[in-house]
Amino acid sequence: MPMPRTLLAASVISATLLAACASQGATTAGAGAAPVTDAATTAALEKTLSGDHRSAANRARDVYRHPNETLTFFGLRQDMTVMEVWPGGGGWYTEVLAPLLRDHGRYIAASWDPKTDSKYTLDNMKAYADKLASRPDMYGKATVTALQYPNELKPVPDGSVDMVLTFRNLHNWMSRDAAQPMLAAMFRALKSGGILGMVEHRAADKLPQDPSAKSGYVREDYAIALAQAAGFELIGRSDINANPKDTKDHPEGVWSLPPSFREGDVNRERYAAIGESDRFTLRFRKPL
Repeated sequence: MPMPRTLLAASVISATLLAACASQGATTAGAGAAPVTDAATTAALEKTLSGDHRSAANRARDVYRHPNETLTFFGLRQDMTVMEVWPGGGGWYTEVLAPLLRDHGRYIAASWDPKTDSKYTLDNMKAYADKLASRPDMYGKATVTALQYPNELKPVPDGSVDMVLTFRNLHNWMSRDAAQPMLAAMFRALKSGGILGMVEHRAADKLPQDPSAKSGYVREDYAIALAQAAGFELIGRSDINANPKDTKDHPEGVWSLPPSFREGDVNRERYAAIGESDRFTLRFRKPL
């Protein structure tokens, strides 16, 4: 009888977690720096971030999400083929990546399975399609594909992408018992030597990891172990998106904090003062 996926994931993670934890110190000190982004990309990124196509609400998140520093840390170049996994209905990073890659590279949005019967998902997919259609001068060359366990796990041909990026999504896949197949699909999509850039809400490292990540928080060492189990090697870590004000003990998890404010007006001023969640930023490579 095959081992259930949850138990299989737990066994794989436990086998790799010690190795991940043991290597973290050396990784931070030795391979933490990303390659220098070329001058043309740096200039194009700054221009894109200041463009009038970005909404005021999304600009307000820059202070927490540090898109310039984050993409530079990952080693993004404007001539790359880049796949962003689950950009969401609002496409926060789409506003940056699609225009940046429009002329010299390629932007691929790996979204949800279009065959879903979830109204929430369908509404978000429509919102995202409307966003792309609203500015063809910025988003007209973006490609939308699907990556979602269990039915859509081949968003692009194997070995065709230079970089895969995912922002605050790992907890979603953990809640669906889908982290391993999703990461495996990303691994297959990347070229040899390709980069996986990951940002996620960081859980306290003194508490056991909830395998379903119901709070939205994920231990950094747990995330590293998951990626390593999929075949990736960790080559960089950064605290670009760290927030020491985040106590990580909120009634509604990460969603108590902005921009969600899931508790409504309860403690809203306190949550606004904290800002968005504490996050780790990791850079992995598909081995040569």
